[in-house]
Amino acid sequence: MEKNKKIFVAGHNGMVGSAIVRELKTQGYFNIITASHSELDLINQEAVKNFFQKENPDQVYLAAAIAGGIHANNNLPAQFIYENTMIQSNVVHQSWLSGVKKLLFMGSSCIYPKLANQPMAEDALLSGPLELSNEPYAVAKIAGIKLCESYNRQYGESYKIDYRSIMPTNLYGTGDKYHPENSHVIPALIRRFHEAKVQNLPYVVIWGTGKPMREFLYVDDLASASVHIMNIEPSLYFDKVEPQKSHINVGSGIDITIKDLAHIISKIVGFQGYIEFDESKLDGTPRKLMDSSLIRSLGWEPKVDFTDGLKYAYEDFKKNYT
Repeated sequence: MEKNKKIFVAGHNGMVGSAIVRELKTQGYFNIITASHSELDLINQEAVKNFFQKENPDQVYLAAAIAGGIHANNNLPAQFIYENTMIQSNVVHQSWLSGVKKLLFMGSSCIYPKLANQPMAEDALLSGPLELSNEPYAVAKIAGIKLCESYNRQYGESYKIDYRSIMPTNLYGTGDKYHPENSHVIPALIRRFHEAKVQNLPYVVIWGTGKPMREFLYVDDLASASVHIMNIEPSLYFDKVEPQKSHINVGSGIDITIKDLAHIISKIVGFQGYIEFDESKLDGTPRKLMDSSLIRSLGWEPKVDFTDGLKYAYEDFKKNYT
């Protein structure tokens, strides 16, 4: 792809969007457009329309979203389904109206059924009930996939558009959010153990039994996968996917129990106390391991070792949030 293509990264201040910007710059792309929330409210249809008409980008990476962990999903269901659905609809529709030929939509592994066969392959989508704790967010992300597929089916030939979707596993790393209640599991644990260490607390309480297993991917690996998928030739890409099953999983291929994860993070942080699991709290989905064989067949592999990635994340937390 030509390095001077005008590329809009929606959500560039977030963990995923900022990683994509870093990756694009590393690969030599220089015509990158960004807009903060104060400059562009993606929920506002008129504002998005005006932005696209003014900027006229060639490509779009749709990394903007509102997301969080179990607590946030339980307490903000209306916000999660409404805002994500509006962001996706506005950006995809205005991309089409403005002549954007290529777009990459960022989904989530929570699109798959709660009890999907492990590892979860792309064809597990819509094969069973979702995990109720994050159902609104998952439904919004499924809608985003189907939005891209539907625009491809209706306008792919006539308008020469190519809108793709990738489904990352649980992400962590530079630029993560460390909200005390609404963050995902790794940033939540990093913050909790760090504060316990600073306060010299004797123990840390973690929600659930610690038995659920989760897969994690360092965000810079996702960024490299995103640019890789965007640049695959259409003949190869559409040979590997189907018109109504076109999303691609992106994961590390390795999962770990929350209990083991907590012990690794506590050691990296240097917390000396003990860990208590509150079994009265929700566990969420028992296991979420993704089958990423499709993207590997397309020539991508993750590079960041998990323990190294956790160390990078903790350094980022200390630098920017303490």
